[in-house]
Amino acid sequence: MIKYSIRGENLEVTEALRDYVVSKLEKIEKYFQADQELDARINLKVYREKTAKVEVTIPLGSIMLRAEDISQDMYGSIDLVVDKIERQIRKNKTKIERKNRSKVSASQIFTEVLVEENDEVSAKVVRSKHIDLKPMDLEEALLQMDLLGHDFFIYTDVEDGTTNVIYRREDGDIGLLEVK
Repeated sequence: MIKYSIRGENLEVTEALRDYVVSKLEKIEKYFQADQELDARINLKVYREKTAKVEVTIPLGSIMLRAEDISQDMYGSIDLVVDKIERQIRKNKTKIERKNRSKVSASQIFTEVLVEENDEVSAKVVRSKHIDLKPMDLEEALLQMDLLGHDFFIYTDVEDGTTNVIYRREDGDIGLLEVK
């Protein structure tokens, strides 16, 4: 059984919105034992520019299921977040079992539905590309990323010779991963 904690930021959580969230999240209950109590925390937020953000967090002992989505449509974001959580459960079933083996058996967490559905083909590499990392500074790397139209770019820092990655965040800002 899932206990829902739904919170709205810059938004009043109406009964209709609450019912929609609960009806969508009930879809994942089939993956868990009926006697298992889960605590789902849902945060619904609306920004000034009419953007909706949905965050769902479900702690499972020592691990955490978490997904978020940002779009113009609150209901669409709810659907996408539930799909992401469901994919996480199916994809990481074995890892979750292994991590919790010493604490609790997998059969106490998951139902047989998950075992049957776990026969899905895992993701495979469909394209491989070799690149030459050219020494450049951050500004040049940003320019290259924009020129290529990519969401990320790998480069060698001209100052210290390390390999770094820049990426475009969901909020539009840029992130930098620096290797030590």
